[in-house]
Amino acid sequence: MKVVILAGGLGTRLSEETDLRPKPMVSIGNMPILWHIMKIYSTFGLNDFIICLGYKGYMIKEYFANYALHVSEISIDLEKQKIDFLENMAEPWRITLVDTGANTMTGGRLKRIRKYLKEDENFHMTYGDGVGNVNIRELMRFHEQQNTLATMTATRPAGRFGMIKTEGDLVTSFQEKPEGEGWINGGFFILSPKVLDYVAGDDTMWEREPLETLSRLHQVSVYRHEGFWEPMDTLRDKNHLESLWNGGKAPWKIW
Repeated sequence: MKVVILAGGLGTRLSEETDLRPKPMVSIGNMPILWHIMKIYSTFGLNDFIICLGYKGYMIKEYFANYALHVSEISIDLEKQKIDFLENMAEPWRITLVDTGANTMTGGRLKRIRKYLKEDENFHMTYGDGVGNVNIRELMRFHEQQNTLATMTATRPAGRFGMIKTEGDLVTSFQEKPEGEGWINGGFFILSPKVLDYVAGDDTMWEREPLETLSRLHQVSVYRHEGFWEPMDTLRDKNHLESLWNGGKAPWKIW
């Protein structure tokens, strides 16, 4: 199965980083968050990726075009203009990079890559800014049992602020980042190519008309993920993910 990753948005809430690079290229532990997402899928044997490019997409192209150079030890002979790779650390990934437009909405980006999909094969899809320890194998098994055109992974992220409990004027307890009460869209979809029939064009947001219509038709199943999941929407989010990684406590590192 192919894995489609939406990587074309402007990332305006992370402008401290995205003024210089697309959000999927913002680093966590010296590797782009896009790499982390791909490693999650690759852990389950999914190595065929389609990346939907938009804002500063050329930077993602250049990164993967020179990927072996980034991750391998090399020896350079300047006189002979020759580079020898001493130890190739590259992953077994096949990556299709598609320019889906600077201002195209999420649904439109999916519509534009339809020609790279097999009409009779489901595909994975997620966003290029969220990581989690989602069990992709269980997700696939769940989707196969549902007989729907789409399965969405739902999560209950931790609250952004600590919660205190009081009695009178005294604090009795403090809970750091309490779990949210509601379920939200956490990405990590499995989709039939038929869902793209519900996308009108470039201006269509996947999360609006297509998903809402499919939901009314009872064609969207929900896989509830109780584990770790966090998006990288703001600099605060980026710093938090960075601290987890650097501290050796990154729950999404399942490889």
